[in-house]
Amino acid sequence: MSAGRNVEQQIALLQRPPSLAMPSMAQRSRHEPGFLPVHGGFRDRFVTTPEAKYCCESCRLVLCNPRQTECGHRFCESCITDLLSKPNPVCPADVEPLFEDKIFRDVCCNREIMALKVYCRSEKNGCKEQMSLQQVMDHLEVCPYFEVPCPLGKCKEKMIRKDMSEHLSRKCKHREITCEFCNHKMALTELQKHKDTVCPAFPIACPNQCSFSSILRSELSIHQHDCPKAQVTCSFIRYGCSFKGLNQEMREHESSFASEHLRMMVVRNTTLEAKVEDVKSELMERYKVLPSLSSRLGEVETQNEEMREKIRQLEQKVVSVQMLMSTHSEKLLEVEMELRELRPLRAMREEVEALRASVESMRSVVASLDSGRVGSSPGSHTLGSLEQQLSRHDDTMSVHDIRLAEMDLKLQVLETASFNGTLIWKIRDYKRRKLEAVASKALSLYSQPFYTGYFGYKMCARIYLNGDGMGKGTHLSLFFVVMRGEYDALLPWPFKQKVTLMLMDQGPARKHLGDAFKPDPNSSSFRRPNVEMNIASGCPLFVAQTVLENGTYIKDDTIFIKVTVDTSDLPDP
Repeated sequence: MSAGRNVEQQIALLQRPPSLAMPSMAQRSRHEPGFLPVHGGFRDRFVTTPEAKYCCESCRLVLCNPRQTECGHRFCESCITDLLSKPNPVCPADVEPLFEDKIFRDVCCNREIMALKVYCRSEKNGCKEQMSLQQVMDHLEVCPYFEVPCPLGKCKEKMIRKDMSEHLSRKCKHREITCEFCNHKMALTELQKHKDTVCPAFPIACPNQCSFSSILRSELSIHQHDCPKAQVTCSFIRYGCSFKGLNQEMREHESSFASEHLRMMVVRNTTLEAKVEDVKSELMERYKVLPSLSSRLGEVETQNEEMREKIRQLEQKVVSVQMLMSTHSEKLLEVEMELRELRPLRAMREEVEALRASVESMRSVVASLDSGRVGSSPGSHTLGSLEQQLSRHDDTMSVHDIRLAEMDLKLQVLETASFNGTLIWKIRDYKRRKLEAVASKALSLYSQPFYTGYFGYKMCARIYLNGDGMGKGTHLSLFFVVMRGEYDALLPWPFKQKVTLMLMDQGPARKHLGDAFKPDPNSSSFRRPNVEMNIASGCPLFVAQTVLENGTYIKDDTIFIKVTVDTSDLPDP
């Protein structure tokens, strides 16, 4: 009996609620969630009626975690928290204002309340024990009348602790039980299903309703093989016998039809032998052509591998061509639009030439009038009119010259476009352009754009034929310009590539004049452009005009400028 009681106590301790599984020290048990009320004071039944000083001024129950106000009244911890949460809180006993920093924990009162005697909380179940309030939890851990749940997980019943042993041994539907046929252990609720479906030692009746009324389930398959009333098929069915009948009839059939069964086997064997011979002859025919097929297969595999390599190379070329076509399609659209603007260029040149001829004729008329002027009034009037016309023609020619310079620039852009970082700039009509620069009609010229790659930096060159800044009037000034491109968002900034500027010598000596520089990363000229082009950077004293015009750098009124940008360390965008 003592061993059974120990088992019962162990199960009860394991299955207690969390509030009962803590150590039994009185000082700690007072703080268990199951010990303290959710709100307000203690609702335990006290042996003697508590004094009024132990009751909360708000809920009128025995104080739980008492707090004392500045005015001397006591409240439960939860009650004073509710009062302080209201606007302008006041004490309900004397209507004095409450301040949170003036409220303190009443340790002495709490100690006295914990010493008050109470009845067991399981009194309704029959417990007559009395203990101090702080000993309640220690008592409930061993109280035989305390209500606890069944330790078996699937059972949801609750009972008092002293009835647990009887519940586990007799009443619980989920208690463990042993099958009387196979000694397998299981829950009571699963026992009947076990017997009806899977118990190997459970006796069952033969499904053929033979004379054997009770057979172990594990031996049923063996019995079915020998059962006299089992329906079976003749074992020679694959040779053509179609007999079906009971086990007891099958023995008679096999003895009486033995010769017929042998005949069926002979026929089947003869047929199989003929098929085997046919297969052998077919295999021999195929074996003869096997060597030639093997060599042919090797050739096909070699050709196939070569074709795969060619296809791979073609695919790479197709991808490259597609990328180039995409880029050139965009450039072609731009060229078409600019060609539309350049169509009137020839007519404009003819008009300018006509204007020049008209101006020259007028100048000759003016000269003749000046030489033969006699001071008459009509002659003076005619001369003034011609001078006005001459002035208007000069203005018109200046406007057309500027437009022609712009058209020339666009035409140069269309003629050449480089994508390898190198610009070869051919500047025609050097003398005329130099005179325009001296006359301040067209101080500088821009080259056509060139690129470091199809998706690289966009750049151009700028030249002052009559010099700029320190070189004005004495030197040719050459500058490098970073332009705003379509793929700037994919490129590293600032621009850091080495730039080489060169004047090409057209003579046999090929003594080209050049200068190189590395961009200053702090200069605004090499940052990502926010406008069409950055400020030009280069050499205002690139070459003296005396050196340029007395050497072999000008030929057929044309000079060549070469600009090279180092692209060796430029990453792909």
